Amino acid sequence: MWENLVGAVALLAQPQVILIALISAVFGMFMGAVPGLTATMGMALLVPFTFFMDQVSVLVAVISMSGMAIFAGDIPGTLVRIPGTPSSAAYVDDAFILTQQGKAARALGLNVVGSALGGIFGALGLMLAAPALARFASRFTSFEYFWLAVLGLSATVAVSQGSVAKNGLSLLIGLFLATIGIDITLGIPRFTFGNVNLLSGISFIPAMVGLFGVSEVIRVTMEEFQGKEAPQIRFGLVEMIRNALDGLRARVRLFIQSGLTGVLVGALPGAGADIAAWVSYGFGKNTAKEPEKFGKGSEEAIISGTSANNAALAGTWIPALVFGIPGDSITAILLGVLMMKGIRPGPGIFENQGNLVYAIYLAFILANLLLIPLGWVATRTGLLMLRVPKRILMPCILLFCIVGAYAINNSMFDVGVMLVMGILGYMLQQLQVPTAPIVLGLILGPLMEQNFMMSVIKTQGSLAMFFTRPISAVLALLCLAAWLYPLYRKRRQARAAAAA
Repeated sequence: MWENLVGAVALLAQPQVILIALISAVFGMFMGAVPGLTATMGMALLVPFTFFMDQVSVLVAVISMSGMAIFAGDIPGTLVRIPGTPSSAAYVDDAFILTQQGKAARALGLNVVGSALGGIFGALGLMLAAPALARFASRFTSFEYFWLAVLGLSATVAVSQGSVAKNGLSLLIGLFLATIGIDITLGIPRFTFGNVNLLSGISFIPAMVGLFGVSEVIRVTMEEFQGKEAPQIRFGLVEMIRNALDGLRARVRLFIQSGLTGVLVGALPGAGADIAAWVSYGFGKNTAKEPEKFGKGSEEAIISGTSANNAALAGTWIPALVFGIPGDSITAILLGVLMMKGIRPGPGIFENQGNLVYAIYLAFILANLLLIPLGWVATRTGLLMLRVPKRILMPCILLFCIVGAYAINNSMFDVGVMLVMGILGYMLQQLQVPTAPIVLGLILGPLMEQNFMMSVIKTQGSLAMFFTRPISAVLALLCLAAWLYPLYRKRRQARAAAAA
């Protein structure tokens, strides 16, 4: 162990490796902060440059870029309610409300420090429990993945405030949109109306950009803007860290819970940071000290989401390293690059290339330590947006939204989807219907449907296996608890109020 650790330090302590980490982090910051551009797209753009890197430099570049990209999605979400990445959408309302309350520096500080500490927590989980967690993840079949998707959808009970009927309507819209396209099981087009562009379904990135970005542009444009000068918000690096640590210190249990959720969900092949953030948000509300503040500007909500999504990044490497099975789309691309560089993921990598494995562990810690100063610079730069007049800022945001939607598939059809979803999002806002469950339905709907159909085909129509497999039964009980606990809590509060 110590020999591998010393060897890993020697591999990382090279000037060119540190320089690559910095450049990759800045690149990831751009990819995450621009709505529509994602860490996966950043990974794809990074591939040609890996041809000229050695093994360690490739690992450091990927880890630094992806970690910074996931964090940077919080910046536009916090400042202008336009999440840069799907995982940021889980807690975008809470972060934006804090900005409206004049607490932008506090929200951004929690984003920076929560992301960094969550990433380090995930790195420790990867280091200490990779083989055990990989064995656990290998037991997941279509039955367990179905319940995992249902558990994520159950989190929509906690994701949005207000009427249960309106939340349910929003979720149903998302699930309906997820059914558009070719039915993978039967190969039959659904709701395409003869349009070939709809055969591949509705891409959730343009839909998310429209629901949160374009709808916000429309709202601001429709409302009369008085042209007030935004307050100048200044905060130093030390002040940001101290304030964020104060907030985290009072919520240590929630942070650990969110970090564990991120690592566990990330270790499941195909889940990734997006699902981890939503699941953690739901668990966070059910166990928070002040759950009634979720969706209304809760610091606990930000900690729940931002800690989990960065911890999940390390978790996605667990099945990739142990079995060669990608944990998410980033590690799916990465596996091809690793094999090209002569790295063979699998159980033998821990014995045959121990130095490299420990270099991965340390690279995660290094990347998340770099995230704090670079994140501070990014947030200070992002705060300048608050001082730009809305008549100038909104057209610029719309331009970035169009570029982000187009860049996914180089398709103007996706731009049209974004605009339609923007109008839908604005109409739903006027009716006080939350839009976050729509995104959740788009992300988890296909996962739930595909695994349900696979399971039914395996059992020839029997549903017993959904409840008799141990892990499936536990996940089913967690889903039930996610629905019943808010009702129990509300009844308990009503009794306490009556007794008082």
